[in-house]
Amino acid sequence: MKATAIANANIALVKYWGKRDKKLVLPYNSSISMTLDGLSTVTTVEFSKKYEKDSIIINGKELVKDEKGILNHIERIRNLANIKEKSKIVSKSNFPIAAGLASSASGFAALTLAATKAAKLELNEKDLTILTRQGSGSASRSVCEGFVEWYKGDKDDGSDSYAESIVNKNHWNEFRMITAIVTKTEKKVSSRSGMAQTVNTCPYYKCWLETIDRDLELIRNGIKNRDFSSVGQTAEYNCLKMHALMITTKPPIIYWTPATMEIIDFVREQREEGIECYFTIDAGPNVIVMCLKKNEKKINKKLSELGGVMKTIICGPGDGAKIIDKHLF
Repeated sequence: MKATAIANANIALVKYWGKRDKKLVLPYNSSISMTLDGLSTVTTVEFSKKYEKDSIIINGKELVKDEKGILNHIERIRNLANIKEKSKIVSKSNFPIAAGLASSASGFAALTLAATKAAKLELNEKDLTILTRQGSGSASRSVCEGFVEWYKGDKDDGSDSYAESIVNKNHWNEFRMITAIVTKTEKKVSSRSGMAQTVNTCPYYKCWLETIDRDLELIRNGIKNRDFSSVGQTAEYNCLKMHALMITTKPPIIYWTPATMEIIDFVREQREEGIECYFTIDAGPNVIVMCLKKNEKKINKKLSELGGVMKTIICGPGDGAKIIDKHLF
């Protein structure tokens, strides 16, 4: 009863911010993302009678407190499979976790696939995204390849809130996201608690929901037609709207640092010089610069030379979650 899975992080082009149902992790709005081929998490899960209790080791460090709800998710999977065995979970990511780079997305996608396989559950992709969503909302998108939409759904039981690929990873393989890491420090306000604060206190949250459908339509059509200008402009503006919500939350949630602003200014300068690129930022200080393959080397070189940038990672559209043979223990 042992399995290992790998899943990639995803970065939202239309963001998800706010839950209508916290227990089932049902969002107020649908979202669209790109699954990244360069930022991944590998997770091995074993269920066995030899374990007296569940244990979780992430990047070599044993988790003492279950802040992310991993054990709740494992219990959910145990109940589905009708098994009692305790688990050992070992997980490794090749990028900073809890720093606004969708580590919980790749983490929960890999965890769910590995755990269901180890528990002998056979789920199709749709059902796997529904189950994964209950651990981490954005993780449902990391189950799928390429460009992905997670539907908010309308039903109270969450059966119509799932993720699926809009197009596969080969549809637009010229699209690039360059991750500019400005800090590896864990953020002080988690996405989970930040969303709840915003929904409860931000006076502009209703406006956000009123403009989302238009963003979704523009991004969805832009992806299908490979219209980089439309996708880039819409994604950048959607990102700014989300951070405006955070800033006007009580108390304010401000993830940006001087290095974040340095990259925003850099992207705008590049456009003025005729090099088309756009930025997006998840709930954290690190910035994603979107460009086409023809400009990736030029932009990456300049980006790497900025004082606040520690490291850059170039990503194209990537695979969905999959089972691999090499276990971590």
